[in-house]
Amino acid sequence: MRREALLLDEIITAAQRATDIATRHGVEDLADSPDARDALLWNMTVIGEAVNQLPEALRAQYPHVPWSQPIRLRNRIVHGYWSVDLDVIHAVALGDLPGFADQIRSIAAALPE
Repeated sequence: MRREALLLDEIITAAQRATDIATRHGVEDLADSPDARDALLWNMTVIGEAVNQLPEALRAQYPHVPWSQPIRLRNRIVHGYWSVDLDVIHAVALGDLPGFADQIRSIAAALPE
């Protein structure tokens, strides 16, 4: 499998996991549950890192995809983890990730075999 396909699959899987975690855990629960919080943050980090490793040429083919957002969120989590706003993370997981994952699925399906 091509590297791009593997990265896209990682993004889709991590987005689904993050959305599932946020669906099961409210913001207050995340604050009180280090394991759930860490799992959510880890999956968000995976998404940002995988997006960052996609070739620029592939990202340029799909300018409508908000590529910079997951990268910026990953950087915020990794470099400013002590000040991550769980309300924002939770909202992104429930509000933005499902649509983003759908966009990534479409791109993955369009990749040549």
